[in-house]
Amino acid sequence: MLIREILEKIEEDTLVEYAFLSKNATRPKGDDKDDVRTDFMRDRDRIIHSKAFRRLKHKTQVFISPGGDHYRTRITHTLEVSQIARTISKALLLNETLTEAIALGHDLGHTPFGHAGEKVLNRKTNGRFKHWKQSLRVVDVIEKDGEGLNLTNQVRDGIVKHSKGRGDIIPKELNSLANTLEGQIVRIADIIAYVNHDIDDAIRAGIITDSDIPKDIKNTLGTNHAKRIATMVKSVIKETKNLNYKIVSMEREILEALSSLREFLFENVYFSERVISELNKAEKVLEELFDFFMEHPEKIEKKFSENLETVVADYISGMTDRFALKLYSELFLPKPWEGSSGVFSGSG
Repeated sequence: MLIREILEKIEEDTLVEYAFLSKNATRPKGDDKDDVRTDFMRDRDRIIHSKAFRRLKHKTQVFISPGGDHYRTRITHTLEVSQIARTISKALLLNETLTEAIALGHDLGHTPFGHAGEKVLNRKTNGRFKHWKQSLRVVDVIEKDGEGLNLTNQVRDGIVKHSKGRGDIIPKELNSLANTLEGQIVRIADIIAYVNHDIDDAIRAGIITDSDIPKDIKNTLGTNHAKRIATMVKSVIKETKNLNYKIVSMEREILEALSSLREFLFENVYFSERVISELNKAEKVLEELFDFFMEHPEKIEKKFSENLETVVADYISGMTDRFALKLYSELFLPKPWEGSSGVFSGSG
């Protein structure tokens, strides 16, 4: 037997009946099987080796181009989501590799400057730009010079259905959830990760203090970062088992506290004056860049659509924070004039 076949057999023998097995994976386009890796292992590797994944290290999570070394960026967020999702998946005896691949790819379509960038591109494209849809477009169309990564349909489904915005954490319309339990895990691991690490970063930035977090939330979820994550993860595992794997969920009391914690962050961090003032500047940068490239499409080297708005949105959404700021400076800000000698001589 090939190593891949041995690994697939291990999945059959050890995972619960509700797990999605690697041997049943499908792809949009035909692809030869690997001798060593399962299909979901290959998806994970393709994502990690992609350019879009590498650019996440210089994309905003909450704070724009953070100067401190300990603030999260989009890539550290992604890794934290992956770690939490894998823990839940493994504990539930679901397909950990499928879960990991979805988690690593879920934010590939995020813009520079986080949701501020998404807001600009959505406005400029008349409501057509959403980061979760762009993540799917990245892996389907943009990566590998327009060839795409040809990821499995199961990973693609998990990527495009991971986001919940400010809506219900567990939606009432269950058809908006991923078709696999592994994809549903990533959706809930995403919010577990960001509410906790955003608290940590906001305290580090001096926007809130630990004592600002409401006591009832602390009493329910825990008094520190590690305890809160442990409480939420254990609750997901317990409730999903209680529901006999019909859906990935969380105990009501914990879910309500998590929702309250998210609202606390929106009111005190994401919409705080200090954060919003910088994001407003970032929006202006991307608006002017968008308008410039709409007028000068020849400045964009690669095009993946005949629709100019989509071409420009693709280009800008792929930028890192620092690339967007550098490009804006080059295009719109005057440079000091040094003259041939490098010294201003004056005439008076």
